[in-house]
Amino acid sequence: MQIRSVAAERVFQSVERRLVPLKRTVEARLVPTGTPTTIPEGTFVTLTQALGGTYTVVHEGNMARIDGEDADALGFEPEVISFEEPEDGKPSESQVWEALRSVHDPEIPVNIVDLGLIYECRIDDDRVSIDMTLTAPGCGMGPVLLQDVERRVGVVPFVNKVNVELVFDPPWSRDRMSDEAQLELGLF
Repeated sequence: MQIRSVAAERVFQSVERRLVPLKRTVEARLVPTGTPTTIPEGTFVTLTQALGGTYTVVHEGNMARIDGEDADALGFEPEVISFEEPEDGKPSESQVWEALRSVHDPEIPVNIVDLGLIYECRIDDDRVSIDMTLTAPGCGMGPVLLQDVERRVGVVPFVNKVNVELVFDPPWSRDRMSDEAQLELGLF
């Protein structure tokens, strides 16, 4: 997998707060409600997370998520995710999992696989079916994360249909997190 987000990947590999002026007006989603909001050009925001090609900022005391396609508003290059085509002409399971690992929770600096949100991933010809959950059933960012999963898995070569099913049984708990994720978050 090739990910290109030159400035953001170099400067903000993890959570490092930095004040950034917006170069243009940008649409964002408030975290955790998912409510759309507009942040005007010239506004200073505090960048708190730049992972997986999305950006979490604080604006007027509220946390908001800016999509990777709008990275230029923060002064970065938009992320482009791409994969080499497998020679067998079929979707690669490892590439699907790489695409899933490129999706990050906007509040927690951990990808959704290591966070334990992916319960099942099935590949049937050119279709990928994913069962996933959220850390909380009422999370307003759920639809946004589902769209991220569909979009990112959809760029895997030879994948023509992505179906993401949101499930809450069994309920998510931190026991589903990888050891690395728990270490990263200081839960050990």
